[in-house]
Amino acid sequence: MLSTKGTGPTSSGARGCVESAATAARARPAPTSPQPPTTPSHPLRVAIIGGGPGGLYAAALLKRLDPTREITVWERNAPDDTFGFGVVLSDETLGGIEHADPAVYEAMQAGFVRWDDIDIVHRGARHTSGGHGFAALGRKRLLEILHDRCRDLGVELRFRTEALDPAGLADTYDLVIAADGVNSATREAYAHVFRPHVATHHCRYIWLAADFAFDAFRFEIAETEHGVMQLHGYPYAADASTVIVEMREEVWQAAGFAELDEQGSVDRCAKIFADALRGRPLKSNKSAWTTFRTVVNEHWSHGNVVLLGDAAHTAHFSIGSGTKLAVEDALALAACLEEQPDIASALSAYEEERKPVVASTQRAARASLEWFENLGFYLDQPPLQFAFNLLTRSRRVTHDNLRLRDAGFTGAVERDFGCPTGTPPMFTPFRLRGLTLRNRVVVSPMDMYSATDGVPGDFHLVHLGSRALGGAGLVMTEMVCVSPEGRITPGCTGLYTGRQADSWKRVVQFVHTQAPGTAIGVQLGHSGRKGSTKLMWEGMDEPLDDGNWPLVAASPIPYKPDSQTPRELSRSQLTDIREQFTSAAWRAARAGFDLLELHCAHGYLLSGFLSPLTNRRTDAYGGTLEKRLRFPLEVFDAVRNVWPEERPMTVRISATDWAEGGTGADDAVEIARAFAAHGADAIDVSTGQVVADERPEFGRSYQTPYADRIRRTTGLPVIAVGAISSWDDVNSLILAGRTDLCALARPHLYDPNWTLHAAAEQGYDGPGVVWPAPYRAGSRRPQTGRTDAPKPRLTLGT
Repeated sequence: MLSTKGTGPTSSGARGCVESAATAARARPAPTSPQPPTTPSHPLRVAIIGGGPGGLYAAALLKRLDPTREITVWERNAPDDTFGFGVVLSDETLGGIEHADPAVYEAMQAGFVRWDDIDIVHRGARHTSGGHGFAALGRKRLLEILHDRCRDLGVELRFRTEALDPAGLADTYDLVIAADGVNSATREAYAHVFRPHVATHHCRYIWLAADFAFDAFRFEIAETEHGVMQLHGYPYAADASTVIVEMREEVWQAAGFAELDEQGSVDRCAKIFADALRGRPLKSNKSAWTTFRTVVNEHWSHGNVVLLGDAAHTAHFSIGSGTKLAVEDALALAACLEEQPDIASALSAYEEERKPVVASTQRAARASLEWFENLGFYLDQPPLQFAFNLLTRSRRVTHDNLRLRDAGFTGAVERDFGCPTGTPPMFTPFRLRGLTLRNRVVVSPMDMYSATDGVPGDFHLVHLGSRALGGAGLVMTEMVCVSPEGRITPGCTGLYTGRQADSWKRVVQFVHTQAPGTAIGVQLGHSGRKGSTKLMWEGMDEPLDDGNWPLVAASPIPYKPDSQTPRELSRSQLTDIREQFTSAAWRAARAGFDLLELHCAHGYLLSGFLSPLTNRRTDAYGGTLEKRLRFPLEVFDAVRNVWPEERPMTVRISATDWAEGGTGADDAVEIARAFAAHGADAIDVSTGQVVADERPEFGRSYQTPYADRIRRTTGLPVIAVGAISSWDDVNSLILAGRTDLCALARPHLYDPNWTLHAAAEQGYDGPGVVWPAPYRAGSRRPQTGRTDAPKPRLTLGT
């Protein structure tokens, strides 16, 4: 379900905290670290630091599961102190609460406000999408429910009380649960063990409330003289709504909010969003402008101390997961303590269960956060596409999912985009120069390491031919090398001999003859410092045991410590390599390829010139980005001069090196602009593989934001790649305007007919994809078994 939920400046609200070392010392001597757990998994004495929803719910669950437990919650604030106003919980989380503690669920259920719609208001246009199913209640009411439940069960609640230091608690109690929020003192006390990483982002926001109920979840965009601002609002009671106002730091500064006091900020926000608020005022509750911080911990437990909720992780409020994650943490921790034989095993199981779930949520939250940070890029989109883009920003809500929720809204977006009736976005055509692709699916270049002396053989004919028959609009070759020394491995293909060109012509003719309407492109490249290595399955990026050839690169820096050190290219060698690219392009044109892509990514030769981590030259080809671009642009120009004018050229780049000091998103935009100025028709936007010590942030469609940024900033068509695995992803990305084409690799290894099957599964049979005549009988999914058996009518007891 789409969740744009909020729970206050920190999602665990009022928190417990750690008293000073002097006070702790007067209370009792404390060890310097938690004691190794020696008790069984059903701890009898439990200390909880922090009285927010996560800590309180953990207390209630543990006490309900074992009434003999002694459970104490420390909360430094008063019982009715809380920050923020409303809490939104998903149906999934509520189901877990209902199953674990019906009393808490029933009390919450009685106070819920429910609604289905989301309104997006932008440039005077309001678009509504329905079917989203939200449930919210007041944060203060949620705490009251949990306080009452804890008291009923016999949990000791110590309000206005500072907790002992965590080491002291760990020595006294069987288990210490640190639910002390985003500023967790417990986490900081054991930072050497938990190893937290805290990232601060680019927007300021403030948590406010209105004294009326919005009739939908509302996003409203205000374009002011100082910059763009946004409102996130939702009802949490019959007469109250949460209102969050957010903007980039530079807009916040320019608008003068830094000089305003709390009431001044409240009044200014009410004036800016007067239409959304119906002219009503806003109110605050110790509200202050803050900057969101994403918290990630390598470890969540230390001895018998465990982190829960915001102390362990945070997720941006725009997907509303703070309280949700804390409550789910509590459920999982309680279950693991029941299921495991001892505390150490329970805490390990808890972390193993929750970490992947939290990581997935944080990836979605990061995507949503960055979308709002870069909101200005999307303001000029058509209003309906803008609304669709906003709704699908986190990649958790997709085209197909949204169509199920609100077919009318999604159909309107499709019509506005130009989809003929019954045509999914992925099956709309796209034009690059003189080439029109019949759909938006690209078979991404994939090295097969199966050539002999650079000659593509029967394997390549079958590999590329089968994928061309499989319906994609464009099929790309692997990286085809421009010289023997430019190969990655002995099994790489080339275009530096007439025999290789003839073999490629055979492949191209097969595609054009047997899969008419499918285009085939060639990717030209040179391995640079990443060459002379073993076949992938024999040891990826590992040097050959024998038969090595000398390597060349922008600078004499080996890829890995055990890699061969390349020679720095001289001016004359640069000229030779440029001519090698030109000769290969000429052969590619003669072979009949429809499109040519220049490989300037993944740390190969041309990529090595672009990155400051691999280009340390002091001549005209090194230093500033403009100088680092010089040789790749010279090669591009030389290739463009021999490549037929009507056929398009694309460039693949690594938009980030995923390494400190390397190429980043801003550099990628400038690189794309430079190639566009020289005649590139599209940029194929990949990332990484430039340096061996990279730290990529993997996840579904994780590279797409870089393509999106280049497209939005430069207006240049882009190809998105990277963990795009479903036709639903392709439709979502295309319809949202984040890319023009989607390149998929592994899905096409799994299923050569991926595009045909995507059409069949969506019930599409139009010009955007054509089944080869011999395959038409397979255009419907085969039956898998009987589904019409009579249903049982009675259940008889014994």
